Amino acid sequence: MDINTNPAVPQNATAELLLPPIIYQMTNGTSQDYRVIWKMTQDMVSVNADNASQIWEKHGYPLSSDVGGVIWRMTYVDLGLNLENLIADAVKNEKYEYAGIGYAIKAWAYQMTTDMHGPIILDEAFDKNLLKYPYHDQPKVYERVREWGNLAIKYLNMTGPVSYASNLSGPSGDYMYKGDRAKWKKFVYALFALQYSHLKNKPEFKTQYADSVVKYTDLSFANESESATVGFSAASASDSNPLGPFYGYLMASTSYYGRPSTTIVQYLTGGLRGVPTPNPKTSVDPRLSRMLPATNVTSVLGQYIGVQPTSAAAPTGVVPVYGPLPAGSSVYFGKYIFANAARYPIMTYSQLQMAKAEALFHKGDKPNAYSAYINAIKGHVDFVNTYGRASTVPDPIITTTEMNTYLASSEIPQSAADLNIADIMGQKYIIQWGWAGLEQWCDIRKYHYDPLVYRQFYQIPANTLNIPGKYAYRVRPRYNSEYVWNQEELAKWGGLSPDYMTKETWFSQP
Repeated sequence: MDINTNPAVPQNATAELLLPPIIYQMTNGTSQDYRVIWKMTQDMVSVNADNASQIWEKHGYPLSSDVGGVIWRMTYVDLGLNLENLIADAVKNEKYEYAGIGYAIKAWAYQMTTDMHGPIILDEAFDKNLLKYPYHDQPKVYERVREWGNLAIKYLNMTGPVSYASNLSGPSGDYMYKGDRAKWKKFVYALFALQYSHLKNKPEFKTQYADSVVKYTDLSFANESESATVGFSAASASDSNPLGPFYGYLMASTSYYGRPSTTIVQYLTGGLRGVPTPNPKTSVDPRLSRMLPATNVTSVLGQYIGVQPTSAAAPTGVVPVYGPLPAGSSVYFGKYIFANAARYPIMTYSQLQMAKAEALFHKGDKPNAYSAYINAIKGHVDFVNTYGRASTVPDPIITTTEMNTYLASSEIPQSAADLNIADIMGQKYIIQWGWAGLEQWCDIRKYHYDPLVYRQFYQIPANTLNIPGKYAYRVRPRYNSEYVWNQEELAKWGGLSPDYMTKETWFSQP
């Protein structure tokens, strides 16, 4: 008897069956690690004095823990062989749209992993003859990401003998673009643009890489409707936005995660170019009331309050990103992109436009930088109006009048000559807040936590940082796979040193 073959159950999963859970894992993997990355970027912090919570806000790490290792697991396990098998089946059987999507996701996953951890495993990850796995530094990984991205473009431009359009557009298909090849190509171009934008400190940036940022941004999303976002039915917790109340990664009942910081509150309340209003009830920036919840505590009713990073104390009335608990209800509605049925952003038009503005600014082309800067702000208003209204009780849309009033305010430079890098990166911080945790951190690291660039970033006292005087520049690889099983390789890169997290990675170095 052949005991290893089951005639009733398929033994080899096809690309069509593998794609939906792969796309889901893109959201599940990033959302879990963003909770700790946000502590370092100060998007969201905790109100708990427990060391396991505070250590990340102080730019350290918990010992013997897989917290901060989920993107590593996503790339090598959750996507892992599933993604390799999808690509192999798609190439062998001429399912070219699946091959293109597979390579696009692979390029994205390895870009995410290297930007979080620095040196990572490449082709050897799935070699069944190895028990120890070598790392490759970022120049090699960045190059390989571009290779895989170009393979994605190649296959997306090919037509196979059978159309899988109905599979991809159906309920168990492509949760991002419904099989739209043109948009998947724009996904790859967006990834290329962001990769080149990381290299701001390289001597080639002004003469080469900035042009690549502009080129690939122009080839990517034309507006927010083309942004890369993953949809959910929200019929149950297992098919809900991981950042929504149904799923619970940012549970209102936990004091570890999900409290908006003073940094974002101050940016939205006058802190881009002026002095932020303390705990206001309104702002000239119409995004404040759509993005953040106001308190319902009587003494501070209606105020927008943030938590100071590393303070481990909740000001009176501070609430989680879900917003105040509705009267008579035990269930949070969710707010902005933190609702159960909200789409989960991966990359967006407004994010790319602000990266373009940044690149053009460094090239010295302020007029075109200013144009991209304004496009990005308008695009983000569209983003808020498009993706931020999935709550049971959605906020009203931002009107054209509100947007124009804001654009004419003192928070916005009124000419290209008045534009500066703090304007660009402050707005990019707002645009990426609450979803682009890793890209947010890439930006902050390439400017080396500069308070002149990030005006509202809370500068943590040197003696309270995990390694006194040193901010984090990488996260240690996943504990259970690397520190338990692959320590010999880690030692080659200094990965056993207590200050490994503070070692700057290649992308942000000169």
